[in-house]
Amino acid sequence: MTAPSLARRVRPAEGARAPAGRHIRRGGAWSRRVPLLPALVFLIVVTQLPFVGTLVISFMRWNALEPDAKGFGGIANYRTALTDPSLRSALVTTVVLTAAVVVVSLLIGLALALLLDRRFRGRGAVRTLLIAPFLVVPVASALLWKHALYNASYGAINGSLTWLWSLFGSGNAPQPDWMSAIPLTAVEVSLIWQWTPFMMLILLAGLQSRPPDIVEAARVDGASTWQVFRHLTFPHLRRYLELAALLGSIYVVQNFDAVFTLTSGGLDTANLPFTVYETFYKAHDYGQASAEGVLVVLFTMVIATLALRTVSSLFREETL
Repeated sequence: MTAPSLARRVRPAEGARAPAGRHIRRGGAWSRRVPLLPALVFLIVVTQLPFVGTLVISFMRWNALEPDAKGFGGIANYRTALTDPSLRSALVTTVVLTAAVVVVSLLIGLALALLLDRRFRGRGAVRTLLIAPFLVVPVASALLWKHALYNASYGAINGSLTWLWSLFGSGNAPQPDWMSAIPLTAVEVSLIWQWTPFMMLILLAGLQSRPPDIVEAARVDGASTWQVFRHLTFPHLRRYLELAALLGSIYVVQNFDAVFTLTSGGLDTANLPFTVYETFYKAHDYGQASAEGVLVVLFTMVIATLALRTVSSLFREETL
């Protein structure tokens, strides 16, 4: 029997129905997806449509101070943004601010997570106190640092220096103005204080998901605390460190509250979100501000990708 004739004999009859199980599986898949459609539509309306509108406005000449000049401007806004010295300075400030806050918050958060992973009396109270800074409203946190801590006349930092100087020093105690002397560092410290609990929570979840049997076996075999951390704990925390670095980079690069509240963008502390704010609310140039906003979104994606790849490359080098 030839192959064509065999194919004709084993070919299903015309009009034969597909197996009922396939229709059931398809129906089940759609029944699981349909309840998610309202959330998907809401997500598109809330996030994607405003971004599309911003993208359209970014190609327009639209300045509230010059209403007669409104119209299509092409890529002129992007050309102006990329050649603006203030925006380039804000870009450098954003990179420095984001890198410093994320790296230091990760290190301190890792140390605190390792501490809270141990059992000791009062661990629940200590954990609650350490989480508290992340629960403070960002503007309230910035106001707390500006007035209660950094203030040169009545701030807690200078008050502590005065008390220590009265005990161990002589003459008048120094009263530095922290926000004028080290403005960018002052902003970084306030953000590190607020974001360290976030890093700590993610890493603590990673530590508590670690298999205890493997650690106990390593200790029985004579491994030291450093060896357990380097060869077992640290590789296990890879995905959690990547997640913390990724989310921290995305959020910190878009931070506006601390810069606006502490320094109002002065003394070379203006980052990209603050520069967009000035263009929109002070210069009233909606087209230019929209172009800068689109660039901030693209820059956020680049920063997040670089942060994720950097952490991943560090782990690859560690496992080689």
